[in-house]
Amino acid sequence: AMSLTALMTAALLGQSAFSLGMETPAADRMHDVAYQELSQGRSEAALRKLESSSAVEAGDPAALINLGSAYASAGRTDKAIAAYRAAIATQDRYSLELADGSWVDSRLAARTALKNLLTSTARASR
Repeated sequence: AMSLTALMTAALLGQSAFSLGMETPAADRMHDVAYQELSQGRSEAALRKLESSSAVEAGDPAALINLGSAYASAGRTDKAIAAYRAAIATQDRYSLELADGSWVDSRLAARTALKNLLTSTARASR
């Protein structure tokens, strides 16, 4: 089984990174989801890579979650919300392995990220 590595920002799931376990071993799905840029806090570089990514266009949940994380880090909340909602709506679902070894469905990860973003946005605007 092949795996992708993707990143969920620590603020979103309390994890620094997760490894994305692919349900289907498709070599063409092994694309760059800007893990390195996000893990180094380079949200603008991650955005440049992800905004032109075929993975985002194809509705890949890992790419969309990372796009949301990059937008959130860059302070572009509306675009982050849209990316997380797209990840929730996608037909593809993966099991994501979190840094602590636990597993979570990609839709649940996207929902959690969205909920946490909305909560922190509401808190900031008070």
